[in-house]
Amino acid sequence: MKKIKTTRNVKVKKVVTNGSTCQNVMWSWAIYVYWFIILFFIAATFYIIGRGHEFLNPTNRTVVISEEVLQQSQDYVDAAKEKIIAGDIEAAIVDLNAAIDANSNSNVYVLRGEAYMQMGDYQKALNDFDAALDVDGMNAVAFYDRALLNMRLENYDAALTDVNNALAAQSMKPMDVLSMRDLYAKRGQLNLWMKNWEGAIADYTNSLARAEGSVSADVYAERAEAYTAVGEYENAINDYTSAVRVISEQIQAEPTQEGRESQSSNAMSYFEKSAALNLQLGHNNLARNDLESAYAIAVALNDAESINRIQNLLNGLND
Repeated sequence: MKKIKTTRNVKVKKVVTNGSTCQNVMWSWAIYVYWFIILFFIAATFYIIGRGHEFLNPTNRTVVISEEVLQQSQDYVDAAKEKIIAGDIEAAIVDLNAAIDANSNSNVYVLRGEAYMQMGDYQKALNDFDAALDVDGMNAVAFYDRALLNMRLENYDAALTDVNNALAAQSMKPMDVLSMRDLYAKRGQLNLWMKNWEGAIADYTNSLARAEGSVSADVYAERAEAYTAVGEYENAINDYTSAVRVISEQIQAEPTQEGRESQSSNAMSYFEKSAALNLQLGHNNLARNDLESAYAIAVALNDAESINRIQNLLNGLND
C-alpha cells in the first residue's frame, strides 16, 4: 500500500510538473506575439505620421515643375519688373503673387519683398525676405535686402548679422546683382553708424581693394569720417580729396541734372570738411584752397546760403 501510494504521488507530481512547463511555454509565446503586435502598430503609426508630415511639408518632397509652369512664373516676374520701373508697385505685387503661386522661387520672394519695402510695408517685406531664405538659405540678396530693411528700422545688430551672412553666402554662391565691394561698403557704413571706427576703416579699405564694380565717392568720404573720429586727419584729408576726384570723373556720366547737382553739392561739402581738418593741422593755406574750391561750386549751384557761409569762413581766414 505504501509503495503504491508513493508511486501515485510521483506520478501526480510528474503530471503537475509537465502541466506547468506547458503553461510556461504557452505564456512565452503569448508574450512574443503580444510584443510583435505592439511593435507592428508602433511602426505603422510612425509610417502614417511620417507620410502625413511629408504631405503637410512639401519641401520634404521632390516636386517636379513643368517648363510651362516655370515659363508662366517668369512671365509674371518680367511683367512685375516692368511695372516696378514704371512706378506701379501695387500692380507689380499682383503679378508677383501670381508668380509665387505658380512657382515659389526664392528670388521671386526677394523681388516682392523689395516691392513691399518701396511701399513702406516693412512687415510684409520682412516676411518675404524670411520666406526667400527658407527656400534658399544661401540667397545673398535676401540677406542683403533684409540688412537694408533692418537698417531702416534701426535694428543695427540684426542688420550687421545679415550683412555678415550676405558676405559668406556671396563668397560661396555668387549672385550677379551683388558685389563683394558693395557688401564690404555696406558693412563699413554699419560699423560707422555703430561707432566702430576701426571696423569701418577696415571694411571701407576692403571695399576699395576689390576689383569688381565701380568705386563710390561715398566710400572715401565715409572712411574719411572714421579717420577723423580716430584723429587720423591726414588720412581723412586724402580720402576727401579722393572722393572729389571720383565725383569729377563720374559726374559727366550722370544722366540727370538733379543727379549732377547732388554730386556737386557733395563735393562742396567734402572741400569744406577738408578745410576744417587742414585748419586743425595748422595748414591755413591748404584750408583756404579748399574753401575757395567749395565757394566756386556754391556759385555754380547758385546756392546763396552756402555762398554766404563759405565767404564768412574765407573772411575769417584773412583776418
